[in-house]
Amino acid sequence: MTRDLKQNVFVAGHRGMVGSAIVRRLHALGYTRILTTSRDELNLLDQQAVQAFFKEQKVDQVYLAAAKVGGIHANNTYPADFIYENLIIQANIIQAAHQYGVHKLLFLGSSCIYPKHAEQPMREEVLLTGNLEATNEPYAIAKIAGIKLCESYNRQHDRDYRSVMPTNLYGPQDNYHPENSHVIPALLRRFHEAVQRGDKEIVIWGSGTPMREFLHVDDMAAASVYVMELDSATYQANTQPMLSHINVGTGVDCSICELAKTIANVTGFSGRLSFDTSKPDGAPRKLMDVSRLKALGWQASISLEDGLGSAYDWYVSNVEQARTH
Repeated sequence: MTRDLKQNVFVAGHRGMVGSAIVRRLHALGYTRILTTSRDELNLLDQQAVQAFFKEQKVDQVYLAAAKVGGIHANNTYPADFIYENLIIQANIIQAAHQYGVHKLLFLGSSCIYPKHAEQPMREEVLLTGNLEATNEPYAIAKIAGIKLCESYNRQHDRDYRSVMPTNLYGPQDNYHPENSHVIPALLRRFHEAVQRGDKEIVIWGSGTPMREFLHVDDMAAASVYVMELDSATYQANTQPMLSHINVGTGVDCSICELAKTIANVTGFSGRLSFDTSKPDGAPRKLMDVSRLKALGWQASISLEDGLGSAYDWYVSNVEQARTH
């Protein structure tokens, strides 16, 4: 494992949940030249602007965490935006990286790249073996294209562009919007507000039986830097030229009911939990096979309860305080 702390490391998407966690991780490891740029300073959809940035900054490494993201409603409403913007951002950054001599790049994808009915736990090998979930197919197609872009530059130009696919993430900088947030931030907010009001019961959508896997974003950042820093021989020995992506997760899942009980403990809610079975459950199970990452020497270290506690602290300190002041 090699680490040059004086390299110019560009983190694209540093204001997002994953990008900001990667910046924190790099700082903690002692990297001194971390390049970040806001949307106002650099429009990643503008090919010429991206190329000018790479030429000027003399980038050595790239973490490609920039993406247009959203929940089911946003994906259903703006499918053209999701596929177009993500394809263009990826293509602009990966091509500019190659053009200006960046040998190392890490692309961050999503577990939604896998077929809707993939066998559980989902192995890297099931990519492109079945139909995708219809609600976020355009986003998933763009992420698959990102993996294949990296592999194609490796094959044609001998680059070292790698890809990691995270499971469901949560933590600081998460989206706590009342309608558009994912399950953990949505429940943390609901339980917090229920405690504030003194509610005696919380009703949760669905049966509570679906199984889901959750990874704290600081673990995701640690895994990302770990994979980026692996020497080429080790990485190539555990991947294939046209099957090079690596799953990142805990390898452990829990039911939505168990998740709700843990969040009740974390937020101090002592009332009753009930489940509205007239509401949809979604897929019965979504779990990543993380044996490839484990073989490379990394595994998650933040427990769900500890992770939820830190996420809740961040919510109270940032979102709730901003809302009430």
